[in-house]
Amino acid sequence: MKTIELRTEKRCAMVDITNHVEQYVKESAVKSGLVCVFVPHTTAGVSINENADPDVTRDIMFALERMVPCSGFLHMEGNSDAHTKAHITGFSLTVIVENGRLQLGTWQGIYFCEFDGPRQRRVYIKVL
Repeated sequence: MKTIELRTEKRCAMVDITNHVEQYVKESAVKSGLVCVFVPHTTAGVSINENADPDVTRDIMFALERMVPCSGFLHMEGNSDAHTKAHITGFSLTVIVENGRLQLGTWQGIYFCEFDGPRQRRVYIKVL
């Protein structure tokens, strides 16, 4: 297993971690299998989405904020919106590995999704 350490700079952000995952798959020398990416945090998630146009990640964060605004919650830490957004995006994903490469689509990338930053965060990667 590999652990990626991230320091996020904003309360909400999508950080492209595709290169980290690709590098670990390469290091593992697995030619055919699966890679699991897991986020061990309740106010952050992981997602696959377009990585060609940075406006897409901005638009996703905009849409999540409109769907789950930071108001009206009872949790006294004030971050229930972050818990909800993480629940929506999910905490893990699996990508097929074939011929030693991630089988992502042409425009796809893997993103760590921060909803309660800035913080020090971890992402676990496991190749099977």
